[in-house]
Amino acid sequence: MHNLTDSGTLVRLAYRGLLNLGVDADAVLRQSGLDPAMLYNANLRTKFSAQPSFWEAALAHSGDPSIGLHLGEKMPVYKGQIFEYLLLSSPTFGAGLRRMSNYQRLISDALQGQLSENPTPCITSRFSAPKYATSHLAEAMVIGLVRLFQSVTDGTFQASKVTFSHAPNAPMSEYQRIFNCPVEFNERAFKLYFDKSLLSYRSMHAQPELFNLQIIAADQHLAKLQQLDLVKTLREALASALEARECSLDKIASQLGMAPRQLRYELQSAGTSFQNEINNYRRALAKRLLANSETSISEVVYLTGFSEPSTFYRAFKRWEGLTPIEYRLQQSTKK
Repeated sequence: MHNLTDSGTLVRLAYRGLLNLGVDADAVLRQSGLDPAMLYNANLRTKFSAQPSFWEAALAHSGDPSIGLHLGEKMPVYKGQIFEYLLLSSPTFGAGLRRMSNYQRLISDALQGQLSENPTPCITSRFSAPKYATSHLAEAMVIGLVRLFQSVTDGTFQASKVTFSHAPNAPMSEYQRIFNCPVEFNERAFKLYFDKSLLSYRSMHAQPELFNLQIIAADQHLAKLQQLDLVKTLREALASALEARECSLDKIASQLGMAPRQLRYELQSAGTSFQNEINNYRRALAKRLLANSETSISEVVYLTGFSEPSTFYRAFKRWEGLTPIEYRLQQSTKK
């Protein structure tokens, strides 16, 4: 669960929403442990476990106990992203919603949404790691969905009822103003109900000729996330493998339930290699041990999986341009 991540698009939208509310968005990010400069990273994914810190910071800097509601109102509409394109290129709004369910990871690993169509259409959403999912997050996400759906249906979409699994964060009149429909609380999940006629809605801006292209693009996004999953899993496996001194491609592949050839191919597709990942792990571990502990050099050699000190010295000098002793001295002067 601790490896669950959110799309960088979510934090960018939240950042713009904070600015629109007149809140110091940079301060909110920094208090959450996030660097504002990361917003320019096209491949950004943030840890879902950071959600409580973000909303705590947003609440502190805004002084607004209903920050989720009001941030949801002020965030830009989720436009220019794959979900908007899927909805607009689908033959109907309902077809777009069905297709969206296959690509939820593109928003968040933790989000689990399901469309039910009878008797009243409803999107039911839960988070797979509820301890990190705050009430403010749920409210902002539902408002974000409503605004996206209104955008792709030319303002036709209207929620008929909304439910949340938490207690209200604002007077009922505020929920009524924002959603313009009944809102219920302390339910088992957060749900968005709407009229069945909307499933057959056809947008005047629909581009069905782009449908297949959008599916290909969405599939490519998913494939990239799956490759990142594999690299993360490999890095976790390397830690125990180095400790057991059984760090071979065959051993790791077997541990991951893959053939060595398949693991090699998947890593190559992800833009890396088995040896590259071993070197990166050893390098990071060696630097950490040398900088932040009293571990002897001989112990560092052993813990990083090198069989000979001379091999470790050569590798470290190649990585850092310094010997291990020189690196340790350099780091000690910075403290």
